[in-house]
Amino acid sequence: MMKKSPPDLAAGIDSVFDGHPPMQNSPDTPIHLEGQLLIADPSLRDGIFNKSVILLAEHNGDDGAYGLILNQPTGQTVGDLLASDEFQVLSQIPVHLGGPVGQEHLTFAAFWTDDSGDTRQLRFATRISAQDAITRAQQPGTLIRAFAGYAGWTPGQLESELRRNSWIPTLPSVQLLATPHEKNLWADVLRNISPYHQILAEAPDDIYVN
Repeated sequence: MMKKSPPDLAAGIDSVFDGHPPMQNSPDTPIHLEGQLLIADPSLRDGIFNKSVILLAEHNGDDGAYGLILNQPTGQTVGDLLASDEFQVLSQIPVHLGGPVGQEHLTFAAFWTDDSGDTRQLRFATRISAQDAITRAQQPGTLIRAFAGYAGWTPGQLESELRRNSWIPTLPSVQLLATPHEKNLWADVLRNISPYHQILAEAPDDIYVN
């Protein structure tokens, strides 16, 4: 994965999963995966992306893609990094490693459900500031997460990785709000895709070890 230039971390982006189906495996088929989850294929066994679950927050052909790893907790909280009293509301929020790019930057994301339509939808806002996170944290039903770094792809790079089956795209569920964003999130999401993916989730890391 090549590094993409850091985005403007002060700009919050509100998004909603728009119902696009998972990609088709044709080189001529446009891929639109913004708002979906990318589940690391078991073949990605080394480094930060091992058993990772990525929220693909942005994806288009001109700018590439931007995402956040949801299940790589660092063991730190926001209070460990932002000691000022003005950030007290956020002090107990765990800090996750969002990806390999820009790990010196701390940014926030908010997740909530939209019940205004016929079906409940998962909505999110990424790259929001600490001040915006404080405001959103006071809204009922809103989940705030903190991230150091992000995952970035240059134009066409993610498409190439998808066609090599490095990632398993899947639709996010509103249950994501109630599921712990820990390492076992990878297996939990895989199990809910299909019986085949359940087998992948429960297979040992080394299939030759009994």
